[in-house]
Amino acid sequence: MATLEALEAVVEQTRRDILRMVHKVNSGHPGGSLGCTEFFVALYHEIMHLNEGFDMDGAGEDLFFLSNGHISPVYYSVLARKGYFPVEELNTFRLIDSRLQGHPTTHEGLPGIRIASGSLGQGMSVAIGAALAKKLNKDERLVYSLHGDGELQEGQNWEAIMYAAGNNVDNLISTIDFNGQQIDGATDDVLPMGNLRAKFEAFGWDVLEIEKGNDLEAVVNGMQEAKSRTGKGKPVCVLLHTVMGNGVDFMMHTHAWHGKAPNDEQLATGLAQNAETLGDY
Repeated sequence: MATLEALEAVVEQTRRDILRMVHKVNSGHPGGSLGCTEFFVALYHEIMHLNEGFDMDGAGEDLFFLSNGHISPVYYSVLARKGYFPVEELNTFRLIDSRLQGHPTTHEGLPGIRIASGSLGQGMSVAIGAALAKKLNKDERLVYSLHGDGELQEGQNWEAIMYAAGNNVDNLISTIDFNGQQIDGATDDVLPMGNLRAKFEAFGWDVLEIEKGNDLEAVVNGMQEAKSRTGKGKPVCVLLHTVMGNGVDFMMHTHAWHGKAPNDEQLATGLAQNAETLGDY
């Protein structure tokens, strides 16, 4: 088990990686990536059971599927810092012929990436399929997925949510990045989602909330609680309350940085707020 201090160091370095990646190519999605940094670090460094190396079958280990694939910068940073591929490869983010495309893809064979996640709303269905495969194979490991709250406006999610409960897919933990923002504004302004907890519960899921989704200790404890609720006949939903752009003051609490890169001055400001802990690539 890593110490909280060690995990916090990974969080700070990951935020630096995110800022530097999107700045270099003047393209990408820093807001949601920064908001989910604590979640990704907790998941890959503390929560999931992972085998050495990487293979697409994922037998005997926990699996993760990113549905809201535009937050690829945080995903790539955490995978690289975890040793799936060289950290220096973060330099190639969104470049032609890079394995680190704007949305993760499988065509490039990047270790750690199990699905291409371009169009939103599909990750839940894929995660359910993987979870059912583990059941068929008598594999007791878990399947995790992450979704944006705005992404839940896609109808396919609700078919999948209904299917998971109806088929007792209780080895699945689906987390919702509940930041209240999407590309065109606040979710309540674009298309109100109503009471997400009540919706998931009405669909037959076990739901828990992590109110401090950018507090690393709270995220670790909350995800451990989610694990303890698996295997009891219901899929588990985690409503993770985060702040878009967390850790960079001028990016926080607004949708403006959903898909916008910082300029040179803004990059310097953001980096000054996040110490270099593990060494920049």
